[in-house]
Parts: sequence; structure tokens; C-alpha cells
Amino acid sequence: MQRSIEIDSPLPVSPGNPARPTLAAKVAGYPAVLSGLVTLRSFAVFIAIWWAAAAWTHSPLQLPTPLSVLTALKSLAIDGEMLDNALTSFTRLAISMGIAVVVAVPLGFLMGLSERANAYIDPMVEVLRPISGIAWIPLALFIFGVGDVLPVFIMTYVACFPLLLNTIAGVRGTDRRLLAAARTMGVPQSRIVRHVVMPGALPTIMVGLRLAFAGAWSAIIAAELIGSPSGLGFAIEWYRQLLMSPKVFAYIIAIGAVGYSCDVALQALQRTLTPWARGTELA
Repeated sequence: MQRSIEIDSPLPVSPGNPARPTLAAKVAGYPAVLSGLVTLRSFAVFIAIWWAAAAWTHSPLQLPTPLSVLTALKSLAIDGEMLDNALTSFTRLAISMGIAVVVAVPLGFLMGLSERANAYIDPMVEVLRPISGIAWIPLALFIFGVGDVLPVFIMTYVACFPLLLNTIAGVRGTDRRLLAAARTMGVPQSRIVRHVVMPGALPTIMVGLRLAFAGAWSAIIAAELIGSPSGLGFAIEWYRQLLMSPKVFAYIIAIGAVGYSCDVALQALQRTLTPWARGTELA
């Protein structure tokens, strides 16, 4: 006689000896911890590949080991040199982003709300937009010289276009039913823009702000390599000329860390300002 066995039925657990959750089950209950472990694993794989490549090249000048870069990073941090250069670059970035917001957001609202304004301004925007900000560096050197103005100009130029286009898209993407309802109730146009169009366009504008920051932060490094006597980009070029590769790599890591930290802060700001638009931070 064959006896049937129910596989899906759980095993009995005595009240005095309850089943203990596994480590995987505990970690799965905390998404932040799980995400951190995945991030650490990714970095571990990257560092292992980097170490293997450095061992294969046998050239500290071409590719220093992670340990030598970490030592250089620690030295630059203790001396305060890296912090000074990072603050210089971040100050330029903040100024350029402020100028870009003041210029691009109002202009985007104007072009999004007025077809006539869009017809006049859009051709010029589309002519300038494909030109890389780095292409303006030689001409900007003649106009502004070496200093703080040149990186700010390049970053502002790069940041304006994604912010402008996303503002236009956000304004034009406002729910037409809300606009029609507001006009039906006799709400003035200024209040419609302030209370309907602005909240509707804000999630898209925040996405544009993140894209603008990413482009500006990339452009500042190129601008400081050529047209600035200070900053993270200048430090990379300086130590490259001195053939000090570990410090070059240390500054490259600092650039990535500052950029990542700022993007995380922008995502938090986006979630705070637009709690009704969850998911747009992934756009």
C-alpha cells in the first residue's frame, strides 16, 4: 500500500522551539540593507577587476593599484587640498545652476504657454543645443580668460538646455481637463499658471534639473582642465603633468563621489517637492 505525502504541508513546530528566520529572510525584510549589500558586492567586483588589471599591466604609472589610490586619497583628504578643490568646483556649480534655473525655467514657461514665443525662440535653441559646451572653451578663453568665469559660463550653457526642454514638456503636459475646469470657473490666467500649471510641470522640471546637474558637473571638469587655476579638474591635469597617477585617480574618485552625493540630494528634494509624483525620479 502506498502512502501519499503532502509536500506543501508545513512541518509541525513545537511551541517551545519556534522556527528561527534565516539570515536571508531577515535581510529581505529591510530593503535598505539589501540595497546596501548589493552595492557593496558591485564595488567589490569592480575593485577585484581593477586590482587584477593593475597586476597584469605591471605599470603604476598607467594603472595604479586600488591600495595606492586609497593612500593618495587619504593623504589629499588629510592635507585639506581635496576639500578646497571640491568646494571651489561645487561653488562654481551652484552659481551656474542658479543662473540656469533663473534663465531656463521662466523661458520654458513662456515657450510652453505661448505658441508665438515658441515660434520665435525655438529655432535659436535648436541651433545652439547640438553645440557641445566644450566646443566653446577656446572662444571663452579669449573672452573671459583663465579664472572662475569660464567654468561658470560653460556649466550654465550646458545646464540650460535640458532644464529648458523639460520645463517646456512639463508645461505642455499639464492635464488639459484641469485647465479647462479652471477656465470654466473663471479663474484668472495668472492663478491658473501658479496653481495648476506649476504643480503639474514641477515633476518634469525636477527631472530636467537632475539632467542639467549631470551635464554641468561633467562640463566643469573639462573647463577646469583648460581654463581654471583651481578646482577638481585643474588638480587632475596638474598631477597628470607631474606623473602622479594615484592622485589623478584619487581626484577622479572624488568627482564621482561628489556627483553621486549631489544626485542623491536632488532625488530627496524631488521626493519632498513632488510627493504626488512618485516614480518620476527614475526617469
